[in-house]
Amino acid sequence: MRRIRTVNVALPVERDRADGLAYTLWLPGDADRAAGGVVILHGAGSSKESHHDFARAALAAGLGAICFDARGHGESEGAMDARAARDVAVMADLLRERIGGGEARIALRGSSMGGYLALVAAAESRAAAVVAICPAPGELLRDGLRRGRLEFATDDPSLDAFLTEHDLASAVEELTVPVLLLHAEGDEQVPVERSRELAGRLRSPDSRLIAVPGGHHRSIQHDPELQAISLRFIERALLG
Repeated sequence: MRRIRTVNVALPVERDRADGLAYTLWLPGDADRAAGGVVILHGAGSSKESHHDFARAALAAGLGAICFDARGHGESEGAMDARAARDVAVMADLLRERIGGGEARIALRGSSMGGYLALVAAAESRAAAVVAICPAPGELLRDGLRRGRLEFATDDPSLDAFLTEHDLASAVEELTVPVLLLHAEGDEQVPVERSRELAGRLRSPDSRLIAVPGGHHRSIQHDPELQAISLRFIERALLG
């Protein structure tokens, strides 16, 4: 008789909504003593489930994690609008309340549009570190909005005002926390030069840019080696 091997896969401990935002929450066994946690932000047209692999990796490292659907995406309510940065802060506060006795330090990790939001929302979220993967410039998102190329629900005037107000370069210059920029040199949507320009504005001496040869816009997000590098960066920043 053939034996079937059973593999235990980590699952979120909670699926719920907060302020209309659908999220999945991942907590280590002793959440009150967790070193910290990470809020995971997806890209345009994606969803929280697309980054459950990183949530599992964070969990294995002893960190709490929360993935959520940005407005206009997945199961969250409403169209994406000027609440975008505040929404990230809401998720950061929710995670902070559930780990480390409410005193845990929180990092943000975002891809593409999520990378942009992680950087511009870091201050409001009181983030202790940011990992931004191929972050999309605000003007690129704004151009997509005006041309009707964003494949998710938007409140056009509200989101346009938000993107205009939250300039990526200015946001980076104001950040004092460690920032890790990851960018594929073969990115066909956001040129790697954009992240090289941002890297020159980073203030924390613990910040760094990793430009990966080849690849494409989505190739870094799920690469196990680069996920491990991101987690080591987050752990050092949170424990420091």
